[in-house]
Amino acid sequence: MVLRKYNRLIYIALLSIITLCLLCDYIPALRFLSTWVTPPVVLFIGLVFALLCGQAYPTFNKNISKKLLQYSVIGLGFGMNLQASLASGKKGMLFTIVSVIGTLLIGMFIGCKVLKLNRNTSYLISSGTAICGGSAIAAVGPIIKAKDTDMSMALATVFILNAIGLFLFPALGHWLGLSQQEFGTWAAIAIHDTSSVVGAGAAYGEEALQVATTIKLTRALWIIPLALVTSVIFRSDGKKISIPWFILFFIVAMLINTYLLVDYPEIGKFIADIARKGLIITMFFIGASLSVDVIKSVGIRPLLQGVLLWIIISAASLAYILLK
Repeated sequence: MVLRKYNRLIYIALLSIITLCLLCDYIPALRFLSTWVTPPVVLFIGLVFALLCGQAYPTFNKNISKKLLQYSVIGLGFGMNLQASLASGKKGMLFTIVSVIGTLLIGMFIGCKVLKLNRNTSYLISSGTAICGGSAIAAVGPIIKAKDTDMSMALATVFILNAIGLFLFPALGHWLGLSQQEFGTWAAIAIHDTSSVVGAGAAYGEEALQVATTIKLTRALWIIPLALVTSVIFRSDGKKISIPWFILFFIVAMLINTYLLVDYPEIGKFIADIARKGLIITMFFIGASLSVDVIKSVGIRPLLQGVLLWIIISAASLAYILLK
């Protein structure tokens, strides 16, 4: 196929166009060229590229997406006020605790008892849904000694649902008439990966972005107790736990912005704006990671567990938000 033959050239061209259009935002006369570059659009471009052209530079794509996501999230901290962020995060804390534990229990029941999946695959999907998608899966995978096939099925399942969520949730939020606060809380609890949560929040609005990011990163801290509990449940031999240190730097960035840049708000605003553009580019890398082989590797039962668990958590969290 011609497109696959030139997939690297197309990859570089698309990435260059997206980056240049984003930079046009800093040139008043050319700012209109950046208006179409939004998280859902860029993710869609990446998905179409991967499905039509296949993967290009898969190792680079995987590594850069992870690093750029973390650096961008840290940069977002420079656009947030600590007191306001703590207030937003506190409102969703109780349900976060309940939902994390509930998701793990329900997920294991659906996976092991209903769908008869092996325990490792079911636990990985449940962990990824409960906390923060790929990061949680990557953290607990080595602890439970998961096979590469278990890891790939769980990651692929979560990845596909992330892509759907990034498009679906903003549309549902507007249809339901959710406020910025309500949508940010819902997205942080119901969408798996931090990247998709941030992307959906950015697509919905500035306040939704801040609320979603804060609650999601607070939720991501549960990776640490999850890993410790997992090592006990699965009788692990004490392998090293993968801790998301970028969360600590995100908090440091908020502290700097709140107490050191209080008289220079334009500095924090500029850094946060660069970070948002970095997140948009990350959407392309994430979309470009998908392939037909990845979709095939998911299979029916792991994907069914992921979908059923996702629907339950999305509905329960939405009901909590609307009825509280």
